[in-house]
Amino acid sequence: MCGIAGQYCLDKKAPDKDLLAEMSGRLAHRGPDGSGTHIRGNAGLVHRRLAIIDLSEEAIQPMTNEDGTLWIVYNGEIYNYVELREELAAKGHQFHSHSDTEVILHAYEEWGRDCLSRFNGMWAFAILDERKNELFCARDRFGIKPFYYTVVDGSFLFASEIKALLAHPHAGSRPDDAMLGTYLAWGVQDHSNRTMFDGILQLAPAHAMLVTPGGLTLPVRYWDVTVNPHIRSDTSDETVAQELLGTLTDATRIHLRSDVAVGTCLSGGIDSSTLTALINTLIRSEAPSGVGARQKTFSVVFSDKRFDESRYVDEIVAATGVDAHRTEPSPEHLWDDISRLVYMQDEPFGSLSIYAQYCVMRLAREQVKVVLDGQGADELLGGYIAYQGSYLRGLLGSFHWLTAAREVLGSLGHHGGFFGSAVGQILARRKRRKLLTVSVPPVDRYGGGLAAILYRELVSTNLPALLHYEDRNAMAFSIESRVPYLDYRFVEYVSALPLNQKIRSGVTKLALRNAIRGIVPESIRCRMDKMGFVTPEEVWMKEDLRPFVLEILSSPAFSGRKYWNADAVITSYLAFLEGRLRYSPEIWRIVCTEIWLRTFFEDKTPVGTPS
Repeated sequence: MCGIAGQYCLDKKAPDKDLLAEMSGRLAHRGPDGSGTHIRGNAGLVHRRLAIIDLSEEAIQPMTNEDGTLWIVYNGEIYNYVELREELAAKGHQFHSHSDTEVILHAYEEWGRDCLSRFNGMWAFAILDERKNELFCARDRFGIKPFYYTVVDGSFLFASEIKALLAHPHAGSRPDDAMLGTYLAWGVQDHSNRTMFDGILQLAPAHAMLVTPGGLTLPVRYWDVTVNPHIRSDTSDETVAQELLGTLTDATRIHLRSDVAVGTCLSGGIDSSTLTALINTLIRSEAPSGVGARQKTFSVVFSDKRFDESRYVDEIVAATGVDAHRTEPSPEHLWDDISRLVYMQDEPFGSLSIYAQYCVMRLAREQVKVVLDGQGADELLGGYIAYQGSYLRGLLGSFHWLTAAREVLGSLGHHGGFFGSAVGQILARRKRRKLLTVSVPPVDRYGGGLAAILYRELVSTNLPALLHYEDRNAMAFSIESRVPYLDYRFVEYVSALPLNQKIRSGVTKLALRNAIRGIVPESIRCRMDKMGFVTPEEVWMKEDLRPFVLEILSSPAFSGRKYWNADAVITSYLAFLEGRLRYSPEIWRIVCTEIWLRTFFEDKTPVGTPS
């Protein structure tokens, strides 16, 4: 895990050394273990190192091949690098390190851009071919690792984080109003190659592009997945459970490859508890060196029992004997951290739930350098309760009357409270969208059948934003975060399953629940509520954060924004405080946007080292 950046001068000038140094400095938190720069001709590459695989000096970047014609800067992990190294060595390639970085270089030499289909992992990299004077840029299948770029003043600039590109005085100098409006109205982000900074783009997941003296080629998709739209198949539940467990176990196995300490984020939910249990089994059978004899876990707890999952954390800890660590976020500390949190995220974020994850990563850095987390399972396996309405609509539309009736009864039995509150939440959100004065193009997140929705959530409307939060929260504390549920083999297997292996009789993640019977405590395996790392956002916004929010909403800067009707926003917030209008996330999104605008377009005050 690292930070990368670079400049390719399309006007054939020499790169700006001071600019590259400033870009590198703004990524120091991503790689505190070292830095490197390579400049030749019209191209310059910089790298910040977080040493995870091969801690020796042989693995430093920018890295070159034997004849010095290819140079790479790379952020991520190729988990099957051991197998690829053996294959490439058999073809005559010689290696001087034990790093996965060198494997990428030789794979590119051997297979060209087709090397991407052979990688299992997460990556964002740029390879400079000095013979052709070309820059090959690629991003992993799901966008786990970030890659941002812009073309400004005759140069192509790229970086792991937007803040590094902002080192150029003409890059991202104003907001992209359309992207900001979409976020404010619908809460979606990272659903497009555009960002909330005008002119700054991101290379889309599963895409690669080439930069030449003639300019940029259009990014090309090199991988895709199809979500099976069929309701059921003849494959038995037992067979699916066995196959799913085997695939997930192997994904977890290779995600543990590391030369430094590895831990696990444990929320007490099904996904993280499953990873914790599987890792404990692997400790006994294979003794992965990075984990040690006793797995370390990191969890959030709350004194407010409505949001606390300590009971479930305690159960998995008791069942596995892990070395458990806990932290309790507080609204007082949140306001102390908010400036750095917004700065690290680069863009405003949809809810305060990411603060819980931020605190978990701060806790983890005291013990480990790598964590495994459960992102992706909900989008793959239909884990969000809101998907059930879409599933039911699809069943009715395809005349599966009996299945639809069963789903209605199951959903009401397991999630009746959710559906009861959802109506009020929809109405509150609709009303608060009227507070906005900026253009808000429609986003139909739940339109179409369940298969179409799960695909969209995986590649566009939900998972990319969660991976954005995950990456920035982890790297804020120089932690590498890995997500085994997004091993592409597991994704392809689960996506091919019929829909009734994901939702049945109102039960979500059915195939996973069947697979972990006897592995995870029944109280966790059979949980029907959905929490994860959350914060008591509504309570905090009504009580502890009230004076801070009122100060922001009452400021002249807030009143002068073109994105909202400031008086109407204040009226709406006061109605919530007085109990006349229910809470909805639009309130936080507006507050967060104001903080973001001040951070990146007005104060531009750099934030210091991790606290």
